[in-house]
Amino acid sequence: MLLFSVNGYAQQPESAAETAERLKLQLLDVQAQEEALRARALQLDESLKPENIERSLAGIGSTRPEELRESRRRQLTIERDGVQAQLKTLETSRQRLEAAVANAEALAYQQSARPINMAATSSRRGYQLLVLGGGLATLALGGGALFYRRKTRPRITRIDN
Repeated sequence: MLLFSVNGYAQQPESAAETAERLKLQLLDVQAQEEALRARALQLDESLKPENIERSLAGIGSTRPEELRESRRRQLTIERDGVQAQLKTLETSRQRLEAAVANAEALAYQQSARPINMAATSSRRGYQLLVLGGGLATLALGGGALFYRRKTRPRITRIDN
């Protein structure tokens, strides 16, 4: 248990500047996805025009071309609605990431403006040494108590007649 607590505490948390950079990368990724979906939405809107549906089905012969056109229109509409739903989700994610980036940058600025306190930076190491030293002291006291108990036991001697 002692080793796990020291190892868990020894991992350094991400600084605010690193967090801001990570969030900016995520924001760029979301913006790229948004642009790709917007381009796909424009393609679908263009494909939904009646003349383009007619053109896409020109090589397909059918006894019921109205049903084919209606089926193609429904298919394109469903896909367009899905793309628009994804765009709304990405827009929400983008807004949250923009707010998180702004908060992380403000925190990074505050941390960079703060004077470096050597006691604060060494307090983590001091805590680790305190935990480790406490564990060693507990082991030493426990071992000493066992040794002490062995010495204080009365010895039974046999008397042979």
